[in-house]
Amino acid sequence: MADMFSKLQHSALLSRVHGHGDKANESKLYRTHGMKRWRQHQPLFGRQDVIIPRSKLAVFVDGCFWHGCPKHATQPKGNRRFWAEKLEANKSRDRKVNRELRAKGWRVLRIWEHDLKVARYPYTVRRVERALA
Repeated sequence: MADMFSKLQHSALLSRVHGHGDKANESKLYRTHGMKRWRQHQPLFGRQDVIIPRSKLAVFVDGCFWHGCPKHATQPKGNRRFWAEKLEANKSRDRKVNRELRAKGWRVLRIWEHDLKVARYPYTVRRVERALA
């Protein structure tokens, strides 16, 4: 299916979309043991969902679609080239953020969206606890 908007119109439309975080996933993570000292929106490189300054731990909850989960990522049928480039840029940015934070002495923990589902949640809690230990 061809895009019904020109490149300029498409860009203008997307610039009006403002994410506000995935509150349900983030709040699940905050309730995890050891997340009492979390702080959001700190002046670190990247957009962490949670940071724990005392442990120098930056936690990201990555959406399966937007960050290219190997198990659950899908490719939109329309405008394939645009989406392929967009999703690859997201993955590239994630790698850059990881490198920058690690170079500054931070540990990075990336959690997939699907790891917050009920069946996977105990595994995810253990990962966070290990990272805090």
